[in-house]
Amino acid sequence: MARVLVLLRILPKDANITPDHLLGKIKEVLPEKYQIMQHQSEPIAFGLEALRMIVVIPEEAGGTETLEQVISNVEEVSQVDVLSVSRVIE
Repeated sequence: MARVLVLLRILPKDANITPDHLLGKIKEVLPEKYQIMQHQSEPIAFGLEALRMIVVIPEEAGGTETLEQVISNVEEVSQVDVLSVSRVIE
């Protein structure tokens, strides 16, 4: 079965929230079948930094809606943007 790579940009609610803090909170709520492959901070403006990350999800998840909802439910998250979606065949 194929897997899906999802590139996300996650914005914090406040400039005082670091990308590392967001990453820790997201790891706590991410389903077991979802795997964070890569992450980095992205400067936005006025000290605000977004978290960019690549998450691998199973193809049977049927899309990115569940992933977006799980991350959006993290209290410190303001916005979740899906930048790219790619299918990976193993």
